[in-house]
Amino acid sequence: MRPISVLYIHPVGAFGGASRSLLEMIGAFPSGRVRPYVITPRGGVAALCKRKGIPTIETRGLSQFDNTRYGYYRGIRWLLLLREVCFLPFTLLAIVKARIRWSMVDAIHVNELTGISTVVLCKLIFRRPIVVHVRSVQECEKSPRRTSWINFVLRHFADAVVAIDQTVQRSLPRDLNVYVVHNGLAQSANTEPRGEPDTSNQSAGSNLLRVAMVGNLLKMKGVYDFVEAARLCIARNLNVEFLIVGSNTRDLKGVMGLLIKIAGFGRDVQADIDRMIREHRLEKRLRLLPFTLDVHEVYRSMDVLCFPSHLNAVGRPVLEAALSHIPGIVAITQPDSDTIIDGQTGICVEPRSPTALADAIEYFCRHPEEVRRMGEMAYKLAIEHFDIQKNALRILQIYEEHLIEHPPRTRCIGNGAAVDGRVSATSPGKRPVRF
Repeated sequence: MRPISVLYIHPVGAFGGASRSLLEMIGAFPSGRVRPYVITPRGGVAALCKRKGIPTIETRGLSQFDNTRYGYYRGIRWLLLLREVCFLPFTLLAIVKARIRWSMVDAIHVNELTGISTVVLCKLIFRRPIVVHVRSVQECEKSPRRTSWINFVLRHFADAVVAIDQTVQRSLPRDLNVYVVHNGLAQSANTEPRGEPDTSNQSAGSNLLRVAMVGNLLKMKGVYDFVEAARLCIARNLNVEFLIVGSNTRDLKGVMGLLIKIAGFGRDVQADIDRMIREHRLEKRLRLLPFTLDVHEVYRSMDVLCFPSHLNAVGRPVLEAALSHIPGIVAITQPDSDTIIDGQTGICVEPRSPTALADAIEYFCRHPEEVRRMGEMAYKLAIEHFDIQKNALRILQIYEEHLIEHPPRTRCIGNGAAVDGRVSATSPGKRPVRF
């Protein structure tokens, strides 16, 4: 059986959770089953793809259309569409270049629904099956017309739609054939249960608790809420140490950076956090470390993972931490049992509420036995839903099922040798099985 050639469209240049999930999925496919190609904007993702030996086309930018619950267009944010319109020629050029360079790929995998324009262009240019990976909760109620247009594109141009969890699935049309395939996670080398937090240093009747936040430094990630929660905990005389691991996602220096900041589309979050630490004299209790690829080493140094995102969803760091037996504090109002169970695998709090975050941290601080109990439950949940090998096989089955319906013609690979393009499926039937 020859490899399936898949063109991956990743619309964001900065390395983050979505790109990490994509690259780990590619690495988890059975050897020789998938031949990956990538189109992505210049930045950390392209550099890492090249280091991994994946043929990659870099472009100045890929046009996006943001209808996520956090980033949907309103007010001054409509100006962002000007940037996306400017990126359209670069998007078209990159796709045409891929069509010429890599002949007929078997399938296209768009790694976020914001890349909806690439879905249309790839379908018209390649005429191959397209898989759309939806990684963010979509806004439906406040933008019904935009939602209707996006849903129209999905119904007529996408052959398969994959949601990363049940929360994301609920934000998509009920009549759409949506697979739920969780992000696969590489398991930490440390699979042993964690002990209770350090009891050697006590203050105000609580044990030393290490709480961390991991991710790109963005306002929507709730990083300002986290710092304020740290200040409140320290004011309550709780024995807690705080850590933020992340970096700015873009360079805001120069004239363009100044214009972005004036328009309110970007902030130097790292500088803001440094200032807040100094103003509140948190230097001894809160540290800010740069982004690192070795996240498992970070998790080994913490007791609780905090994910105060404004997206009202569970993020990848919560699941990665769970594999190290670490419970999470997550800003989400309607959690689904496939990602977090309130009071069992972690604590759910109201988004945008530093006080709620501080209360949850205080609970863990005063009940260290709950850190271990919830950490164990979180580990069991992660093992059940986020096994990287199993979930990569599910994505591979989706490719194969849809290639049965759209078998490629004889094509050239590498040195120009002709190869029969039909791929066998792992299960019978024209329509794929829902996971």
